[in-house]
Amino acid sequence: MVRRFVLGALLVAFLGTGLAALANGAWLWLLVVLVPLALVALHDVVQRRHAVLRNFPIIGHLRYLLEMIRPEIQQYFVESNVDAFPIERESRALVYQRAKGELDTQPLGTQRDVYAVGYEWAAHSLAARPAPETPPRVRIGGPDCTRPYDASLLNISAMSFGALSEAAITALNWGARKAGCWHNTGEGSISDAHLSEGGDLVWQLGTAYFGCRTVDGAFDPERFRDGAARDVVRMVEIKLSQGAKPGHGGVLPGAKVTPLIARVRGVEVGQTVLSPPAHSAFSTPIELMEFVARLRELSGGKPVGFKLCIGRRTDFFALCKAMLETGIAPDFITVDGGEGGTGAAPLEFSNSVGMPARDAWIFAHNALVGCGLREQVRIVASGRILTAFDMIRAIATGADLCASARAFMFSLGCIQSLRCNSNQCPTGIATQDPRLVYGLDVADKRVRVARFQERTVHAALELLGALGLESPEDLAPHHIFRRVDDMRVRHLGELYDYLTPGQLLDPAFVPEAMRQEFEQARADAFSLAPERGVGSLVAAG
Repeated sequence: MVRRFVLGALLVAFLGTGLAALANGAWLWLLVVLVPLALVALHDVVQRRHAVLRNFPIIGHLRYLLEMIRPEIQQYFVESNVDAFPIERESRALVYQRAKGELDTQPLGTQRDVYAVGYEWAAHSLAARPAPETPPRVRIGGPDCTRPYDASLLNISAMSFGALSEAAITALNWGARKAGCWHNTGEGSISDAHLSEGGDLVWQLGTAYFGCRTVDGAFDPERFRDGAARDVVRMVEIKLSQGAKPGHGGVLPGAKVTPLIARVRGVEVGQTVLSPPAHSAFSTPIELMEFVARLRELSGGKPVGFKLCIGRRTDFFALCKAMLETGIAPDFITVDGGEGGTGAAPLEFSNSVGMPARDAWIFAHNALVGCGLREQVRIVASGRILTAFDMIRAIATGADLCASARAFMFSLGCIQSLRCNSNQCPTGIATQDPRLVYGLDVADKRVRVARFQERTVHAALELLGALGLESPEDLAPHHIFRRVDDMRVRHLGELYDYLTPGQLLDPAFVPEAMRQEFEQARADAFSLAPERGVGSLVAAG
């Protein structure tokens, strides 16, 4: 609607001004002003590099004008208010530069306050090494997996067709194939766009089981078997919760439910789609492990894991106990951060629910190590992974590899207009409006996706070499330092306690900080209410 209004207003203005100029004999005005503007508008509509200009000719140049003078504007605000431009804005600019193939070095040193509490850095070595020529791969697949997958260090995290446009999904999938990483489908099932370019897929199953659901919304094993049999489906991920809105369930506005999306998801056209907050295929930790084994069998032995944002630590301990009791373990666990991701969510959920990513990665690593399960399960770090340092830090704290949605949205050209849930995304990424999707040129954006992934992985390997390390497996908490106050710095190994293998299995060595929650955790139930006791609220009378 906005784009049609803008184009209509420009056309009326051109015609009205042109007629007025002709009527008054102002030929010079017509030649000097209107004709050049008309040519600019024509160029904007047919060019393919900038989605905003294709969708909003002429006026879209105002955004790029501000972008050109951004350093000067940023410096002004930084000098007057150090909190005006958070670190993520700097990282976002780096994503744009890498995706576009621009120079990503920066003059005049760091722009950050290195004495601010929370500032982090990696400790380089005087015995630095050159970056490995071939990016390493991480094998995912435990002892019960017969078709393991060798994954990249950086992958495309879950973003559904429906939330994103068909053009955006197509560009992401081509980029994944070119860069050699996986492309997570999100819970919206596998669409033609996911299959169009041959990129490796991680099929995510949410609580609504899109793509493998019965008429009443239950899990359909036969439909799952057919979908998972595709060669491009390399792994399966059960979505328990996500960082943007843990415990809330998903929402796809009816305006985005086109006939195509309705067919892919198995729902009605134009109807808002609600994903339940919890799964119906299982209700206890043991049943989840049995579901993992069932999906692994139905998929022909492919890796199966689950994604979650950690809430109650007791629940995660319960998952570990279920693994021990059943002898079934997921091949991977994607650990998301409670600080939110690309999905639109209620403010209270995105701001105040769920464990932050860094704490969650460390806790999940510790829980698996303490239960003697870490060697069987890979940890995928998800949650605001934008730069090579973000990757290095995540792996140093306990993850094996990374996945990002936010960064790949930026690589597609996302300008954070914050209209993801309104179907009015001006870049054509998070919309199903064909008039806005027109602006996203797949041939241009797909190259940016691949270029960002490849250059960021290479930068991570350069950092690895600067630390004097040969492999990501050599990264450890003591390689990352954090300023904790004005006078003190600590490496992460000093700030967090790391458990030894099997430590939680011996009651004598369970840390006091974890003892109560670990003892309360049960393999046959989630989130048991604690017994009433001191400090509990009891109704009077």
